[in-house]
Formats: sequence, structure tokens, C-alpha cells
Amino acid sequence: MKTLVCRCEDVTLHELEAALDRGYRDIESVKRYTGFGTGWCQGKWCLALCARLVHERGGDVDKPITPRPPYHPVSLSVLAGLDDLDLPGGGTHHGEGHDPKG
Repeated sequence: MKTLVCRCEDVTLHELEAALDRGYRDIESVKRYTGFGTGWCQGKWCLALCARLVHERGGDVDKPITPRPPYHPVSLSVLAGLDDLDLPGGGTHHGEGHDPKG
């Protein structure tokens, strides 16, 4: 049976234990090895559970994981500057919730 410890990244209890068996003893190293806490929730759902499991198995959870800010997708038309040309299909226009002057 598969026991998930991180739903976003599909990290299992078995993978977490395998990381500890391979010598990853601190929470940041276990996160980097397994990928827990790097999905959509950024660890909001899985960090406490994973930290508890690492601590119970003798690992170090005193230092926090390195958070990464959530990213916001940007359309290629914005990156290409097509919005400034006001062409059809150019993406979000400045009049739609975006004020170019700040």
C-alpha cells in the first residue's frame, strides 16, 4: 500500500524513509532528495508531517526548509511586448486590471 506524505509531489513514506536510510538527516536535505514541500502548497500540507517523521527517526528538524516563492505564469505575449502594440491576441491589455504607470 502506498502511503503519501506529500500529495502535491506524490512523495511516499517509503521514499522519505529511503532518504533517511541513505544518510539525509536534516529536513532540508530530505526535502531536496524527495521533493516534498516543492509542489503547489509549498509545504503547507506536508511539512509538519514530514518534519515529525524525520524527527522520530533521529533526523534534525531545527532549521527550517528553504521556501521558494510561488511563481505566477506570464504569457509569452507579455514577455514579447505584444501588449504594448495593442494587437488582437496580444494577451492582457493594459486597460484590464494593469496600470503601466504603477
